[in-house]
Amino acid sequence: MPKKAEERMRYEEFTIEGRNAVIEAFRSNKTIDKLFILDKCQDGPIKTILREAKKQDTIIQFVTKERLDQLSKTGHHQGAIAMAAAYEYAEVSEILEAAKEKGEPPFLFILDEIEDPHNLGAIIRTANLVGAHGVIIPKRRAVGLTATVAKTSAGAINYTPVAKVTNIKKTMEELKKEGLWFVCADMGGEVMYELDLKGPIGIVIGNEGQGVSRLVKETCDFTASIPMKGEIDSLNASVAAGVLAYEVFRQRRNG
Repeated sequence: MPKKAEERMRYEEFTIEGRNAVIEAFRSNKTIDKLFILDKCQDGPIKTILREAKKQDTIIQFVTKERLDQLSKTGHHQGAIAMAAAYEYAEVSEILEAAKEKGEPPFLFILDEIEDPHNLGAIIRTANLVGAHGVIIPKRRAVGLTATVAKTSAGAINYTPVAKVTNIKKTMEELKKEGLWFVCADMGGEVMYELDLKGPIGIVIGNEGQGVSRLVKETCDFTASIPMKGEIDSLNASVAAGVLAYEVFRQRRNG
């Protein structure tokens, strides 16, 4: 059974500093998005931290003391700073189960390397408002559930689950076996109003600068373009997500 919103854990401490505190965070199974370690430091506690991090497949960055000092809020990092997720991540299976419980065809957001926490927070907010069952983000080269994301979501993070996966393309292929099909937002696609966007669907939104990556785009079933009339030729990632999501919402509601 998927966890209800009120059961999903909220992490109060976003930055964890100091060797013992970081070790304890890993051993208590707190979700760590990223670990910063002093470069070339190989003493016993640091080796323990690295061992625990590798068990969770945590992203590890070896950085200079100057960089750690910049990240530190306490001034006592001891060569180790962990960035904890603001909220607990869901499993993709939980998102599908939530749709099943509501008797609705799954409606997902797939985010391909969104890096701006304000964009991610805004997209989670939109996902909640259009009735999407969840959001899927990649583990690497993308922002996680930071405090800024939580704040920007305006509370939606409490109700719309976010899953983090190692490989977006592989996850999409697995979801296709569950009956989902995918549409990505791209200027070269068919006008979104001309596409049938009903049924079990995932909308794919690309990176702020590069858009949807080639391999992910090739995995999509359709490409949707958003009509534009102005002098510039692109929308902010979260705005594009909102426009396309509301067309999906409109079609699902009418039909």
